[in-house]
Amino acid sequence: MTQKPDPNKSKTQKGPQSREDRLKAALKANLGRRKAQAKARTSAEIENDTLHEDAAPDQKQQGAGSEDD
Repeated sequence: MTQKPDPNKSKTQKGPQSREDRLKAALKANLGRRKAQAKARTSAEIENDTLHEDAAPDQKQQGAGSEDD
């Protein structure tokens, strides 16, 4: 007699594979979000530094003007 494939075995083999696929997809999405956050933080820091550099000469000039008085 020939043995028929057990439908339960194919489900259990497919189950862990689909779980692994879901975990891989979740990990990839999480990594993408973390990269986007890091990129946003970096660009915000650059912008913030640029704003502080622009403001710094003004503060020095105001301080220098008050010393002359």
